[in-house]
Amino acid sequence: MSDYVPQEIETKWQKKWETDGLYHANVDENRPKHYALTMLPYPSGDLHIGHWYAMTPSDARARFMRMNGYNVMFPIGFDAFGLPAENAAIKDGIHPMKRTFENIQNMRKQLRSMGAMWDWRRETASADPEYYKWTEWFFIQLYKKGLAYRKMSPVDFCPHCNTTLAREQVWGEDRHCERCETPVIKKDLEQWFFKTTAYADELLNYEGMDWPERVRVLQTNWIGRSEGAEVQFSVIRNQSSELITDNSSLITVFTTRPDTLWGATFMVLAPEHPLVDTITTPEHKAEVEAYKAQAARQSDIDREAADKEKTGVFTGGYAVNPVNGEKIPVWIADYVLMTYGTGAIMAVPAHDQRDFDFARKYGIQVRVVIQPDDMPPLDGATMTESVPAHGTMVNSGSLTGASADEAFHAAVRFVEEKGFGKGAVNYKLRDWLISRQRYWGAPIPMIRCGKCGWNPVPEADLPVLLPEDVEWKPTGQSPLKLHPTWKQAKCPVCGGEAERETDTMDTFMCSSWYHLRYLSPKYDKGPFDDAEYNYWMPVDTYTGGIEHATMHLIYTRFFHKALRDMGVTEGSEPMIQLRNQGMVLGEDHEKMSKSRGNVIPPDELVERYGADAVRAYLMFFARWDMGAPWNSSGIEGTVRWLRRVWTMVTEAPSGPGTCPDEMKRILRRRVHQTLRSVTRDFRQFEFNTIVSSLMELLNEMVKARDAGAYGTPEWNEAIDIYLRMMAPVTPHIAEELWAQTGRKYSIHTHPWPTVDEDAAREDEIVIPVQVNGKLRDRITVPADASEEDIQKAALASEAVKKFLEGKPPKKVIVAQKKLVNIVV
Repeated sequence: MSDYVPQEIETKWQKKWETDGLYHANVDENRPKHYALTMLPYPSGDLHIGHWYAMTPSDARARFMRMNGYNVMFPIGFDAFGLPAENAAIKDGIHPMKRTFENIQNMRKQLRSMGAMWDWRRETASADPEYYKWTEWFFIQLYKKGLAYRKMSPVDFCPHCNTTLAREQVWGEDRHCERCETPVIKKDLEQWFFKTTAYADELLNYEGMDWPERVRVLQTNWIGRSEGAEVQFSVIRNQSSELITDNSSLITVFTTRPDTLWGATFMVLAPEHPLVDTITTPEHKAEVEAYKAQAARQSDIDREAADKEKTGVFTGGYAVNPVNGEKIPVWIADYVLMTYGTGAIMAVPAHDQRDFDFARKYGIQVRVVIQPDDMPPLDGATMTESVPAHGTMVNSGSLTGASADEAFHAAVRFVEEKGFGKGAVNYKLRDWLISRQRYWGAPIPMIRCGKCGWNPVPEADLPVLLPEDVEWKPTGQSPLKLHPTWKQAKCPVCGGEAERETDTMDTFMCSSWYHLRYLSPKYDKGPFDDAEYNYWMPVDTYTGGIEHATMHLIYTRFFHKALRDMGVTEGSEPMIQLRNQGMVLGEDHEKMSKSRGNVIPPDELVERYGADAVRAYLMFFARWDMGAPWNSSGIEGTVRWLRRVWTMVTEAPSGPGTCPDEMKRILRRRVHQTLRSVTRDFRQFEFNTIVSSLMELLNEMVKARDAGAYGTPEWNEAIDIYLRMMAPVTPHIAEELWAQTGRKYSIHTHPWPTVDEDAAREDEIVIPVQVNGKLRDRITVPADASEEDIQKAALASEAVKKFLEGKPPKKVIVAQKKLVNIVV
């Protein structure tokens, strides 16, 4: 037989599979469907080992499902819009369109080298006008349903370049522009949002979803639902002036602890709060303005950091605590954000450590309103730290004497009855800001007329195409704003002169629906063909990184639910099962990056070892959901395994032999035990133990072969099952050996083997024996031994007798034939 040359057989089979359409997924109502989806790559130019780590185990799982009788669709495409291509255009003058589609061409070749079962007929790219026509169409549908709107929102802005910046373009702790190093400021711009908050409660419902607990917790915390009350505080300029009583000047706060209202001794507004200018007195104006400018230079993350020293400035204004009529000072502080809640908080320093630290720093009163039951009476003047808000209410008007648990509902009723508050639910989740002041993205299909305001582009005029004749200024300003004619348009209502929106959409908009475009990427009568949708949706298994838990995975769920309510999609969720892979680190245990020089290029590995070896090693070297540092020498062991398999299958033993029946029985047992464990591990995405089990079984098969099993029915069955177990992991060598042993093409269309439980059953089992909880021996008993037989064998053990010291045991516990515990 020939030598194992992976590069030759892999190229051969990849061509044949493509020619034969082996992996084409077509609607077949007579077969159960399985839509397997892995997160689509950004076309950066080269696949990295992280792509392989995410995709090839996902491919193996899809292949396993196909062999189990499912009609499997496993598509691939490209998340093709984005800032990197635009930054490169600014840097070297290559148009993003040209660069992106050249990169796609290169990455398509790299993806094919994996040997994955992708149906390439379904490939799509989000930067293709045939795709983003429907991205624009979806925007219009959301707008018509009141789920898309414009409002003022802060952005990072470089005053020197006169342009907005993405988060990636703001560098360093001093937050400077990556291009000119000018300090970045915050600037309010009118921008487009999607009303994700309208679905906040529904996004907290995971019924019927097989998603990792960690993702559900991350999303639940990100959405951040909390119950409490909204309370309104009247404001005054100073202690001697009249109350400002018009509704526009009321400070509204949301609190999860309305029972602590009597302990609020000051208020804090976000520096951006619209009432700051109203309530700031002339003598404090300069200090307040300086503080506002300082806060505008910080990111929200920096401002909320737990270890950041809390600072603030007094406005000179006061508010009136509505529950007791007290005037309390109003401050501004950067740790309060306009993007969360109402941008204002009531501060209860006795029962909140952040408020306590702030009060002590600035000499503000601390008033105890909840006395913990397990502490001596508290004095706000002498407290050294805040105390938990659990215990008995004190200094709280009509609530005094009640337990804090009871007081919550009583306080809500109190503010509602008095007319200055109401029970409310608040969310950390914000509406989705989708505007990007960029060129390389899907255009927002809206037109602004001075007479008619904003209106959507007529659907018949979609797509709004990106102009190709654009140039990039060193400042990074969007070419769409600078283009001499592109933004000129006719108002779709009155026909008068109007202007297009020059912002483009967040690329997460494109990736919120790509699974739908895979259904029918060339369909031109809608975003997808209903017949394909009705058969394939929802996605059965979705794989990708957990870093997408709180953005993409929330956005795509929102998108599906919003479309469902418009009658475009069906069902409550787009993806039923989710699994996350870990990360492949560099050999230095650091995240791979070109700057560190620790990137592992998979093309070189494929050229040297073959795709099957790379696939198998990536599934073997770490738990898929955890990842691990790369080990360059480790892949050699996987290569040796494949070569040993090749030799075992293709080379007959040197001489005839007679295999003992016991050896053949042991061979069948090990084959079917391995099949049972590999089947379980495929279902559970435990790829590392799949490969290790196959390696262990190979050793047993070689022993049986050397003992004369070659050519026997048991041997032929073992080879048949072994190759089919290999097929999802190493599809090329499995196909080649399947063909060389005379079996019918293709192994990938043959069913997954069935475990023979009788053959897999052990004759004997080994059971550990403990005495008073400590391991003292292991006993071997027949697999069908009764509990009584196991007890006798354990008590007969010489090692156990030594610890019994001739005394009868108090109790002997046999736990499901897995453990014996003797109590003396």
